[in-house]
Amino acid sequence: MIDREQVLHVARLARLRLSEEEVERMATELSGILGHVERISSLDLDGVEPTAHVIELQNVLRPDEPRPSLPRERALASAPDPAEDSFRVPSPQA
Repeated sequence: MIDREQVLHVARLARLRLSEEEVERMATELSGILGHVERISSLDLDGVEPTAHVIELQNVLRPDEPRPSLPRERALASAPDPAEDSFRVPSPQA
């Protein structure tokens, strides 16, 4: 079980300020998490492929294929203040 001092040490490393109630709750929650990790560590996982997701994900985006872009003149037609075939933007304030 995680004790109070270990919770305070982790909180200090993470720069967290915890109330007494939170320290007690974190000790219980962290102990539970470590219990689950211990149970998983005891399983025979030889031959089990490491995964990042429990189900296979598929990319739903279309393939990226080159195609003609918007003509420069048309893109700049609605620009409030174009300059030298470019968009003019305000300079950042210091």
